[in-house]
Amino acid sequence: MAPLRVLCIHGYRQNGRSFRERTGALRKLLKKHVELVYLSAPHSVPQTSSEEAPEKENGSGPGPGPGGDEDSKGWWFSDIQARSFNAQQQCEESLGLNESVTVVREAVKVQGPFDGILGFSQGAAFVAMLCSLQEQKLEPEFSFRFAILVAGFRSACKEHQTFYNTPLQIPSLHVFGLEDRVIPDNMSRELLPSFQDPQVLTHPGGHFVPAASAHRQTYQDFLKRFQ
Repeated sequence: MAPLRVLCIHGYRQNGRSFRERTGALRKLLKKHVELVYLSAPHSVPQTSSEEAPEKENGSGPGPGPGGDEDSKGWWFSDIQARSFNAQQQCEESLGLNESVTVVREAVKVQGPFDGILGFSQGAAFVAMLCSLQEQKLEPEFSFRFAILVAGFRSACKEHQTFYNTPLQIPSLHVFGLEDRVIPDNMSRELLPSFQDPQVLTHPGGHFVPAASAHRQTYQDFLKRFQ
């Protein structure tokens, strides 16, 4: 049986390489069934000392981690002037989303096809938008059959609300930590009504992609439907 190919969308201040390193346990957990392909966002995140540490979506504690801060990337900015992002920041319009959609479109053309798409944190919020574009038939290249959203949330940006008009039909697995301090679980729950029949996996931990043996069954049962 050929493994499922899944496009992986990292969190804010990560990049494809650092996200790959941080999801080693998940790759190991799913290795027989799934090939994970990692993509980097097009926007470099400017370094400012004033930005609070919790925004570092590293998934394993504070600090820049492998690849260093100079490789910090983002999919869009909620503050256009500061070129910064905060999941809770209300804004009229964002910066950079269209370029990010283009990067995904190119990846699908060149490296695809992909069976599914997985996102973490800002990446998971972005995945919900990509699925919406797919279902509105605005991105003919996209043909994702399922989505996995880890620590996802609804964008607080006004111009993004069109993504949430109708519940998405795509099968989805929503994963979030009950101790997540970056994207509290209530923010992840607010995204659930945007999907027709969302499956949920909660874990007792914080802001990371869980891959303990306790979670294997849920991932595998979800993925088995597309094998």
